[in-house]
Parts: sequence; C-alpha cells; structure tokens
Amino acid sequence: MINLKKKLGFAKRGVTFLEYKREQLMFQIRKYWKQYLSYRKKYFNLFRIALITLNLSYKENGKRIFNLISILSKIQYGVSVNINYYKELGNLVPKIDYKFLREEKLPPYSFENTSFHLDDLYSILKDLFTNVIQLAEREDILLKLAFNFKNINRRINSLNNIIIPSQEIEIKKIKEILEESERENFVRLKKTKELINK
Repeated sequence: MINLKKKLGFAKRGVTFLEYKREQLMFQIRKYWKQYLSYRKKYFNLFRIALITLNLSYKENGKRIFNLISILSKIQYGVSVNINYYKELGNLVPKIDYKFLREEKLPPYSFENTSFHLDDLYSILKDLFTNVIQLAEREDILLKLAFNFKNINRRINSLNNIIIPSQEIEIKKIKEILEESERENFVRLKKTKELINK
C-alpha cells in the first residue's frame, strides 16, 4: 500500500509537471504561429509580385531570350545551404543558413536588349527565397511543437483517466481489506477476552 501511495503521488506530480510543460508549449506555439502568419502573408505578396514581374519581362523579351537568360543564370549563380539544429523546449529546431554564390559580378544578360523588369525580378526572387526559408523554418517548428503537444495531452489524459483512478481504486480496495481484517481481529479479541473472563 505504501508503494501504491508513492506511485500515486508520483503520478500526480507527473500530471502537474506535464501541465506546466503543456502551457509552455502553448506559449511557444502562439509565438511561432504569429511569426508563421506574418511570413506567410509576406510570401504570398512577394510571390504575386514575382509572377507579375516575371510576366512583364517575359512579354518584353520573348520566350527564346528568356530561356537563354535562364540557362546562363544557372551557370552563373548557385546556392550554398547549411542546416544546423539547436534545442528549444526539448525540440530540435532547424536554422537554415544559405548564401547565393555568383561566378561573375555582372548579370547573365545585356542591358541593351533586355527588359528592366529582369533586375527587379532578380531582387524580388532573392527576397522570396529568403522568405520561403524563414517560412519553412517556422512551419517545421510548429509541426514539432504540435506533435509534442499531442503527446503531452495523451500522457496527461492517460494519467488522469487510467493510471491515477486505477491506483486510487487499488488503494481503496486495500484499505477496505485492511479495515475488514481489523474488524475481524477486534471481534476475535473481544470474544477471546470474553472467554478468558468466563
């Protein structure tokens, strides 16, 4: 019975600790959700502007020149991506570091025969790429936090609905057995005393 009471106390302390952790996770989820919505709004706005600029430069340059510029850009530009992880509230959180690598200082197209929208498109796409990475980081963090929140909820529910009630029932049964045994012993002692007195 002493062991059961210790286990029950441990389970109740576990519920308290898990509820505290759940509150911390909720705080983090709210924080990252606001950031996610902000980056998502910015992403859709940049994406819309990029498509409009792309369409304008495509109209002015034509398909052939635009494809040629695209091929030359692949040769001239590259991207270096490095993903590092750090821990936050027991979760591995990604931090993506990236760099645009350029072979040449000049763009892969001439200024004479091409649209000025290409320069705008380059800077817009750079901002869009940065925003996509930040959005992906926030989304990954939110998914991990939501998964942990679900696990903690499941643990709290199993402790509150299964483990703690079953231990309380066992303790109650043991108490009833001990009380019944005490009553029987009391009756025996009383009868023994009566027999001795006669």
